[in-house]
Amino acid sequence: QVQLVESGGGLVQPGGSLRLSCAASGSIFAIYGMGWYRQAPGKQRELVAAISSGGDTNYADSVKGRFTISRDNAKNTVYLHMNSLKPEDTAVYYCNADIVVVTTLSRGDYWGQGTQVTVSS
Repeated sequence: QVQLVESGGGLVQPGGSLRLSCAASGSIFAIYGMGWYRQAPGKQRELVAAISSGGDTNYADSVKGRFTISRDNAKNTVYLHMNSLKPEDTAVYYCNADIVVVTTLSRGDYWGQGTQVTVSS
């Protein structure tokens, strides 16, 4: 019923930039919070950044000042602009959204399939 599709990952050198996108589609009535998580090999998935429907944001301490989360509500899309990338940012990045579906008006947590970000020289 609902899909989150991420794009924009890849290989980048330290100090470089990438922009991730995540578009939600399907039987969507409303989208509340949206966010980005990441999981590095051997580590737990962690919150990177989140944005409310009203535009309030919060970030992990490790990315503050380097990453910016934004959203386009008309397109049901959330973005993650990543600057000054470091090798320790290497991970699979997952999009997450809190969505109410049209058919049942039930509210649930949805995840994208993940996109690999590798920071290496």
